[in-house]
Amino acid sequence: MSWPMVRPWIAKALLNQVQAKAPREHYPAPYAMVELWKKYGASGRAAYDAEARSIAQLFESSTARALVRVYLLTERLKSLAKGGGEVQKVHVVGAGVMGGDIAAWCALRGLEVTLQDRELKYIEPALGRAEKLFEKRISDATQRAAASARLKADVAGEGVAGADLLIEAIFEDLGAKQALYAAAEPKLKPDATLASNTSSLTIETLSAKLADPARMVGLHFFNPVAQMPLVEVIHTDATSPQHLSKAMAFTRRIDKLPLPCRSGPGFLVNRVLFPYLDEALFAAGEGVPLADIDRAAEEFGMPMGPIELADVVGLDVMLHVGEIVNQGLGRDSPPYLSRVRELVAARQLGRKSGQGFYKWVDGKCEKPTAAGTPPAEFADRLILPMINECVACLRDGIVADEDLVDAGVVFGTGFAPFRGGPLHYARERGLPQILAKLRDFAQLHGRRFEPDAGWERLL
Repeated sequence: MSWPMVRPWIAKALLNQVQAKAPREHYPAPYAMVELWKKYGASGRAAYDAEARSIAQLFESSTARALVRVYLLTERLKSLAKGGGEVQKVHVVGAGVMGGDIAAWCALRGLEVTLQDRELKYIEPALGRAEKLFEKRISDATQRAAASARLKADVAGEGVAGADLLIEAIFEDLGAKQALYAAAEPKLKPDATLASNTSSLTIETLSAKLADPARMVGLHFFNPVAQMPLVEVIHTDATSPQHLSKAMAFTRRIDKLPLPCRSGPGFLVNRVLFPYLDEALFAAGEGVPLADIDRAAEEFGMPMGPIELADVVGLDVMLHVGEIVNQGLGRDSPPYLSRVRELVAARQLGRKSGQGFYKWVDGKCEKPTAAGTPPAEFADRLILPMINECVACLRDGIVADEDLVDAGVVFGTGFAPFRGGPLHYARERGLPQILAKLRDFAQLHGRRFEPDAGWERLL
């Protein structure tokens, strides 16, 4: 394949494969590798000299700087989990997609797990998904059987009394969650930690009726659990340092990245994500084709557009959580939510039902071809509200600093890694330019684009 007459033909096929995964302007290194091989065949002094010069140029690129930053953010999150009580036994209540997959992941990572729901028939699908996870991740049959043995169905909730950590993962209803805690708390060990996988309800609200609110934290996993690396570890002023440290250590124990967040509507990731989703719906209500909205986001570097993301999350979940977050923060909701309500009423919920904004077949989106070029500066209209909300989160102390904001948004939403995080991107582009664009959009589209007061601290 290295014959000079053959290389150009093979290189063309290789470049087509690379282009299907990532554009050159976002990730230049794979293209440089193929083109060096095409010209030199990876042998001889000239080839090595050319490669050295190419690598030197790539090291100085904005992509390289951003990806080094993302690596360092990973190491920062890992370093936050030090000490804390050891978790060996986990009891998960709620065997739906999130609860069942959290339980399976914990068993995969070596913990003893009991999984509770109202009846065995609700737990069995979760056990089936767990077996598929173990088959995919564990090649040795003996180890795979051991992982399966660590995950037990527990309709009666017998595992509560021996659990080091109880994770509640039922639907987002305050009354139902508090009723669960009232029944479980008297059975817990004195040093056991109580956690909720809530994505929108504040921990202060959830823990209001507990005898010991200090033991409660949020452990907000993201879907799909096996693929998403981040877990938001939510605390309040009442949370004891021991339980917070224990939750952080548990998150690293199961090979996830812990992000400590102060409790508040939407925490960090959902609070930042919903302005992005909402702005897509504002645009849809103005008649911008859905595929064009997604295309603009993808060209910016997002792993998928906001419309497709809404389908993946589930339109019912997006609608419910979005209403809670927007109400908690006093945001305006887009008129196009009426269309979302119609889809939800028709049980067209997105990927999980096979139909939402788009049609889904075998878990894959059948998206119509984009109608044309997205409107000028449309990506800014989607992305700048996210960045503005990042600044608001920093001002409110949801996380401690800019690095943790960027880490949470990159690892929790998939924000284009080659841009290094939303606040890093804003600084690279220029804060005055970002502010000017927000003010322009505020005049065109309304107060939701008004720059947050926290920008003054960053300038």
